[in-house]
Amino acid sequence: MRHRSYDQMGCPVEACTEVIGGKWKGEILYILFTGTKRYGELRKLVSGATQRMLTLQLRELEEDGIIQRKVYPIVPPKVEYSISKRGESLKPIIDAMFQWGKDFLTRVPKDRLKPTPERKPKAAILR
Repeated sequence: MRHRSYDQMGCPVEACTEVIGGKWKGEILYILFTGTKRYGELRKLVSGATQRMLTLQLRELEEDGIIQRKVYPIVPPKVEYSISKRGESLKPIIDAMFQWGKDFLTRVPKDRLKPTPERKPKAAILR
């Protein structure tokens, strides 16, 4: 459960992991660090997330000031998501997590890796 407020003695690591924790938040942030994306683009790139879960995670990131949501007054509505100034400070953390995960996955026994269909890795799509 997310905290609504923090006391002065709260653990900073807990606050950080609460903001970026969540099954899809790391992936969303990694994608948004490559540039502004529309909701539909995020939906395709974060293919494992349900529409409800993606929306929830985006709302939480927006509520925490990590991303910005821009709605254009057109029909149908056009919504874009981008990293906020506050969110930019997470870039070194997300990059370090990406590198750590990449190194970890090279050492994981093959039987622990999920089989994936033949397609380009997301990192290749985003660069």
